Amino acid sequence: MKKGSKAAEPDTTGIASNASRTDARRKYDPEQTKRNILDVATQEFSAMGLTGARVDAIAERTNTTKRMLYYYFGSKEGLYQAVLEKVYGDIRALEQDLHVSELDPIEGMRALVEFTFDYHDRQRDFVRLVTIENIHGAKYVEQVKSFKGRNVTVIHTIEDLLSRGIAAGLFRSDVDAIDLHLMISSLCFHRVGNRHTFGTAFGRDPSHPRLRARHRAMIVDAVLRFVRKED
Repeated sequence: MKKGSKAAEPDTTGIASNASRTDARRKYDPEQTKRNILDVATQEFSAMGLTGARVDAIAERTNTTKRMLYYYFGSKEGLYQAVLEKVYGDIRALEQDLHVSELDPIEGMRALVEFTFDYHDRQRDFVRLVTIENIHGAKYVEQVKSFKGRNVTVIHTIEDLLSRGIAAGLFRSDVDAIDLHLMISSLCFHRVGNRHTFGTAFGRDPSHPRLRARHRAMIVDAVLRFVRKED
């Protein structure tokens, strides 16, 4: 190369073209788009309910169009049902990730109750959506084909804990798994779902951070006392 001459610049046309195609795939990844829509729709439906939620608002926040939302989910009600399926699926999947079958019955039960408390405490959208769907009389969630099968997993988990606890002489033998699930869910759900009316009535917000640790320990203790076999 002669002194003072410029080095030839590399041909980046192919690289740029590949990068553009990669960016396009990322931008228009249908599964990622659906996940984004469901995340935003979860927030919209939990805040506004089925009636008040606006598909236009969901489309705008996800940089999509109403037409695309209807392409993926069929209708506003179909999108709402998909949100319900997702939020119930999320909690059931995380319950399975606890692997309580690998723990002794008491510690397994403790882990399940603590998880349920923490999930309700942090996932306020889930609590609101359950409340909204109960207002609708479970009209929409009962149409989700996977709903019952997916939710039965937590009952099987509790049945296993109870069975192993009974065999070890730790748990009483007359506890029904569905009743116990109702007890755990009720205690964890109420302090979040009814915090506004409860706080107005008694001047104490049960979801306040300074009460969190006390309520968590109280609910765990209540459940363990209920299932333990009397000496």
